[in-house]
Amino acid sequence: MIYMLNPDAPVRIVTVLSVIFAFVCTFLTIRHGMQYLPKDGGRAFAINGTKSVGKPRGAGIIIWIVFTIAAFIFLPMSVEMAVYLALAFVEMLSGYFDDASEKPWSRLKKGLLDFAVAAGSAVNFLYFNDNSFYIAYTNTKVTLHPVIYGILIVVLIWAAINVTNCSDGVDGLCTTLSCVTLVSVYLLMRSFGYDPAYRHMLMVLIVCLLAYLWFNTSPSQILMGDAGSRAIGIMIAYAFLKLYHPLLFIPLALILILDGGLGLIKVTCIKVFHKNPMKNLRTPIHDHFRKNKEWSDPQVVSRLVIVQVVIAVAVLYTVF
Repeated sequence: MIYMLNPDAPVRIVTVLSVIFAFVCTFLTIRHGMQYLPKDGGRAFAINGTKSVGKPRGAGIIIWIVFTIAAFIFLPMSVEMAVYLALAFVEMLSGYFDDASEKPWSRLKKGLLDFAVAAGSAVNFLYFNDNSFYIAYTNTKVTLHPVIYGILIVVLIWAAINVTNCSDGVDGLCTTLSCVTLVSVYLLMRSFGYDPAYRHMLMVLIVCLLAYLWFNTSPSQILMGDAGSRAIGIMIAYAFLKLYHPLLFIPLALILILDGGLGLIKVTCIKVFHKNPMKNLRTPIHDHFRKNKEWSDPQVVSRLVIVQVVIAVAVLYTVF
């Protein structure tokens, strides 16, 4: 009996090589390069913030350099994808320079940079894609005016960047939750038969994050800083846009949204309405669980990730 070679075998070999390359390069670069990163000064108002003092911070720059190189080597690169990678790299650099700065950047400065990157992302998406998306479960296609859809894309990207950034306060939490979200999108893209290049890009990113997580599990040796969390946020937003189901961002990133988003809502209510509807809730909520519920860091990560995995399984089962 003669067995024919699977016609997809060369593609699969490239995929396997990209995964090995991304993991090994990220792992080795972090292991031998962490000493050259800026050191964390601790966070005065964060629970256990003093424990991070002196740890290398800004590992996001390592993750993103390896991820970007791997993407250009192993992926069939389109102009659209190249622009996304470039904009994500800009977002990473803005976070890294903030990490390395002795004086933290102002919210206005970071907000303006986020807006510029989000606006560029919206223009890029709408240039290469139509102004439509689908609503899960109903299979309803919604078409909006490009300007309106562009504004909503900017809102999605801004939200994804900031909730991911705010959730990065417990060893392993932000990275693990982000991996759960990205894996969920990957599985949906595979099920829907969407562009394999974008699925491949998500896989490479997930592997880079897992290599970083090796060093970031509690007690962590290194922190990814804003360089990592902000860039992860924008890639999560891109993933849902290319899935053409942006509303699935809500359930598939729910814990990230609640953990990072409630604090943003709380601050907005205090500053704009001079009221605090969440005065009994410490934000981010991972600090609420550590301080008010006396959960250990591993308990916070494990329990919040378990909840997100259960939600993801429910969504994937019903959408499939």
